[in-house]
Amino acid sequence: MTTNTTVLQHLDSGLLTITMNRPERRNALNSDLTKGLVEAAQRAAHDPDVRAVLLKGAGGTFCVGGDVKAMAEAKTAPSFETKVTTLRERMEVSRLLHQMQKPVVAQIDGAAAGAGLSIALACDLRVAGESAKITTAFAKVGLSGDFGGTYFLTQLLGSAKARELYLTSPILTAREALALGMVTKVVPDAEVEAATRELALSLAQGPSVTLGYIKRNINNAETMTLEACFDAEAMHHSRCSETDDHKEAAKAFVEKRAPVFQGR
Repeated sequence: MTTNTTVLQHLDSGLLTITMNRPERRNALNSDLTKGLVEAAQRAAHDPDVRAVLLKGAGGTFCVGGDVKAMAEAKTAPSFETKVTTLRERMEVSRLLHQMQKPVVAQIDGAAAGAGLSIALACDLRVAGESAKITTAFAKVGLSGDFGGTYFLTQLLGSAKARELYLTSPILTAREALALGMVTKVVPDAEVEAATRELALSLAQGPSVTLGYIKRNINNAETMTLEACFDAEAMHHSRCSETDDHKEAAKAFVEKRAPVFQGR
């Protein structure tokens, strides 16, 4: 188990809750936090006891992005090559969240801005509190964007809307983000934690092998040809038909009861 206190991990009933824990800085990303997120995402991807992931921030804010104050106060700057290598290593958290064969749900309260929004967009589903503010933010601090935000936003909304949101960097309300399709649902602030956990736990108790292949099918559709996607769908569908969870679901259907999935 990691000893990195800027990222907390809690596994319960197959659900790994990952908490960004810099509430005094509104969970702004620094070296410890990004390293901890990569470690937590690697665990989530590879630990067979983890069936779904809930990502959230401590202190009522998801994540405001990079620690701009710390950037401004830095006494020395690393070389360009070191900057590139270090940033790319930290950005792995977004790739892991997006590609792992397990559902990932983000709990967005307070704000999701800059790289914080990028990380939220890497998740499969996003539940936002009514008062949450959502913005790309990068252009306003003279940066082009990292942690995959331009990729995920273009995939979600299309090139034209992604250009608008990155170039003009408006601050969206949760309802505006919902209307665009950036978040899955919006709930009252007092209910966001419970609503997100309920959704994530339902996925953790679902047919895990099948959910993983569903996610892979959709990820395949982002980059593969139609024929390649069809080939993969045929393989994945056939694999899922052999799982205990499919057999349980078929039996439950005949018996007119809810299935009890074991994740295998």
